[in-house]
Amino acid sequence: MDQLVRSVADGRSAVEQPQVAEARLRGVAVVGLGYWGPNWVRNFYHLQCAERIVACDLDEARRKHVQTLYPGIECASRLEEVLEDPDIEGLVVATPVSRHYAMARQALTADKSVLVEKPLAMSPQEASDLVCLARERGRVLMVGHTFEYSAPVLKIHDLISSGELGDILYISSIRANLGLFQHDINVVWDLATHDISIILMLMGRMPVAVSCQGQSHYNSNIEDVALLTLHFSRNVIAFVHVSWLDPNKIRRTTIVGSRKMLVYDDTETQEKIRIYDKGVNVHRYYDTFGDFQFSYRYGDIQIPRLEEKEPLRSECEHFVDCIRNATVPRTDGLSGLRVVSVLHAANASLRNGGAMMAVGDPTL
Repeated sequence: MDQLVRSVADGRSAVEQPQVAEARLRGVAVVGLGYWGPNWVRNFYHLQCAERIVACDLDEARRKHVQTLYPGIECASRLEEVLEDPDIEGLVVATPVSRHYAMARQALTADKSVLVEKPLAMSPQEASDLVCLARERGRVLMVGHTFEYSAPVLKIHDLISSGELGDILYISSIRANLGLFQHDINVVWDLATHDISIILMLMGRMPVAVSCQGQSHYNSNIEDVALLTLHFSRNVIAFVHVSWLDPNKIRRTTIVGSRKMLVYDDTETQEKIRIYDKGVNVHRYYDTFGDFQFSYRYGDIQIPRLEEKEPLRSECEHFVDCIRNATVPRTDGLSGLRVVSVLHAANASLRNGGAMMAVGDPTL
């Protein structure tokens, strides 16, 4: 099984790396200017990584709004305009999830490199097709697993890889807030995608099985609260609780290792990671049952310093760099396929009363 973990890119800004501006692409496009699309435009605009930036959306009001914010960008009303433009070397698909596959396939068929917002597609079959097509066309296929480019998650990855936490025993993640309700996907496909991509990156392997329970309160068959359980080899388990119906915004992950424990709270403006030198020791040798006991260790709390940078900016830089150098992205199509495979199994579990579903490791 090839590793899920990708090498960490340098990630310095365009100011620190002037060669980014010197080797600009001819053009990049962002398709979809709804909730998240304008953030992609903003980052490409400030990075000045392309001669031309094209913002594409059917809604004229959205196009005018974005053009007002970022003077000098161009606008298009149809995807076909972008695909027929020979200067556009790469594009971002930031549309509703149900349209990701069709638009990404059109882009790859038109020999454009493409970055697809999470999740990559709505089924493993669709995701596999995109991975194969990108390989056939020799184009970059990247997935917007934003948190894999964030300083806290990269730091946690380093801590686990170094062995500081010891063997990972379990992971518990909560991602909840009031809204935003989606109309084409449930809360698992919307919010759990982030946590699944993080967990797969940190674990470096796929779960062997997934179970999921949830409930729809407002839209039939569109669950707004859910709990996923990911079962890994070597007795490791991960829980992911997601909700659109919580009074508080919670973005917290707890990682328990055999040596130390870690809490990552993304809502904190400072001190996002805390490492607890706490644990449980079992005495290996004892004469009678009465001698059997645990000993608990309570040590210091460490707060590592993080070099904060907007993850989306790092994603934009990485996408442009991969196009320029014809390299494989850290969050490539295969990474997207693996996340979609877990999501698909979780959704099947939801439809079958929470039954455990096997998950294979897709390799193409």
